[in-house]
Amino acid sequence: MIFATVMDTEFARTFLAVVETGSFVRAAERVHLTQSTVSARIKNLEDQIGKPLFERHKNGVSLTAEGIKFQRHASALVRVWEQARSELSLPLNYQSIMTIGSQYSIWDNFLLSWLSQVRQAEPQVALRSVVGLSDTLMTWLIDGSIDMAIMYRPERRSGFEVELLFEDRLVLVSSVKSNDEMKSENYVYVDWGPQFGEDHALHFPHLSPPGLLMDIGSLALKYVVSTPSFGYFPERTIRHLGKRAGVTFIPSAPVFSYPVYAVYPSNRQASLLAKTIESLKQFSSAESPS
Repeated sequence: MIFATVMDTEFARTFLAVVETGSFVRAAERVHLTQSTVSARIKNLEDQIGKPLFERHKNGVSLTAEGIKFQRHASALVRVWEQARSELSLPLNYQSIMTIGSQYSIWDNFLLSWLSQVRQAEPQVALRSVVGLSDTLMTWLIDGSIDMAIMYRPERRSGFEVELLFEDRLVLVSSVKSNDEMKSENYVYVDWGPQFGEDHALHFPHLSPPGLLMDIGSLALKYVVSTPSFGYFPERTIRHLGKRAGVTFIPSAPVFSYPVYAVYPSNRQASLLAKTIESLKQFSSAESPS
């Protein structure tokens, strides 16, 4: 019985991956299976239900009327399974567990500090943190793998609430000693996501492609602190760093602002989730620059 439940859940995950990507090929990449396995799982589901779930097109697939109805049940199946697995795997001496996902740059100097606060306020709650991009976080939310996501650009979906936490301001900072060193070869491009990439290209066409590109902001900042260079970083991170680091703001440079949101299921009857969201909002308000 347990084996059947696991298999049904994996089939439901595969179905949801196809829904999210609109393609058997992309779904296979997302769930780390072969395309033939994904096709076989969908065919198995359709045989069991007795009706097609997808309409096949040259450029991908779309849900049939039956597929739209089944999507709700597939999401519920995965969510219930994840909840059961979390409860059964609850660490000793803890009353509940919560999984929070976010983009890497938001963990740095924001969520990590907030987690410390939550651990003190709710010592009986086991916390699990994961990192992912916006589309991955939304997929995890939909299939119930995480309880809440903190991200820059969430998808608006029925069944989920989206709340603004704060505006993340990316500012240009430098550790070079003179204006003569403000050259393109000393510039560090940090990949803060596609929206930043578009805004950056618009304002700094001469810095594309960059001489040094880094994916992880905290590592890039360590480089800027240790090597005369300059780049864009969250203002909150620079504030926490302090003047002793030897980096300064470039006030004449454009500032890029991106709102940070909390996304969670609409049915937030669980008191833990409600308290967590309220804690996040209060922490965001205290951390935001006046």
